Amino acid sequence: MADLATRTLPLRGFHGSSATVRLTPAPPASRLSLRARPEAVEALSTALGLSLPTRPKTSATNAARHALWLGPDEWLVIDALDTDLAGMAAAAGVLHSATDISHRNTAILVDGPGAAAAINVGCPQDLSLKAFPVGGCSRTVFGKAEIVLLRTGETAFRVECWRSFAPYVSGLLAAGAVDASH
Repeated sequence: MADLATRTLPLRGFHGSSATVRLTPAPPASRLSLRARPEAVEALSTALGLSLPTRPKTSATNAARHALWLGPDEWLVIDALDTDLAGMAAAAGVLHSATDISHRNTAILVDGPGAAAAINVGCPQDLSLKAFPVGGCSRTVFGKAEIVLLRTGETAFRVECWRSFAPYVSGLLAAGAVDASH
């Protein structure tokens, strides 16, 4: 399990907001890449304290913990606390693969009336509320980087990316925020 308290933040000091978009580096979080067969989902859901979603582009939230559906047998679990998610999954006692990726990822919170437009600068996905409702999520591209996108509110998103792509993703989001204000 990664120690969140001593982690170097890749976006420390990042600023990129505009009149219609707020960009904020997300606080450190525990993250788990989880793979499991359908027969293990119920036990893993119980162990993790939230129902793993089983439909495309959906997520589940319980307090500070989110589970994002990435594929028929794949989830990204994010917890805002320094939680041993892999240990919790192991306690389920069912066959699965759980990899702590807390050290690999970071996130940028994008909020405001221009948030979808700022993201669409690098992401071709339809981010209208009808096509991508609150709680919607997907693994997609943003410019030349892979991201995981979660809609947390009508005008709010969480953009998960690998730490090594954080300067690129944050810079393109900052440009998109400026464009969304015009």
